[in-house]
Amino acid sequence: MSRNVRELQCTPEDVFRVLGDGWLYPSWVVGASRMREVGDDWPQAGSALHHSFGVWPVLIDDATIVEEWRPPRHMVMRARGWPIGEARVTIDVKDRGEACVVRIQEEAVSGPGRFVPAPLMDILLRWRNAETLHRLAYLAEGIAARHSPGATAEREGVGVGDDGAADT
Repeated sequence: MSRNVRELQCTPEDVFRVLGDGWLYPSWVVGASRMREVGDDWPQAGSALHHSFGVWPVLIDDATIVEEWRPPRHMVMRARGWPIGEARVTIDVKDRGEACVVRIQEEAVSGPGRFVPAPLMDILLRWRNAETLHRLAYLAEGIAARHSPGATAEREGVGVGDDGAADT
């Protein structure tokens, strides 16, 4: 299972505003290229959004389904990406003073992705999810305070550990 952590200069509620808007999904999820449809009940448990992944002209249509939705702390999604397979993605958010810490965990749960050796899969997913958290930071911190000099995206690479979390 791959795990990434990042401190964001916003509240957990700001993060969940982004997660709760299904149309923003391809803006923060690396690999998702476009939205086709967002269920009327998104992001409630059992709801789905229909997206495409890949790069034109090789786009594959699939869906992501919410398994758990407990704002502003916890979300679990089952992201489908056939023929690669399916992954369970868990996002946890905790307060940290005037900021918050976001942890994303991802594991292959079905399909050929389950057979990739764990160390190799972890390397790929850690890179992908570090960028995913970077994009999520832009959106959530943008909601929190436009043009804030304290935004993590603006000080990228300064005092940040390999996993994207602020060094403390």
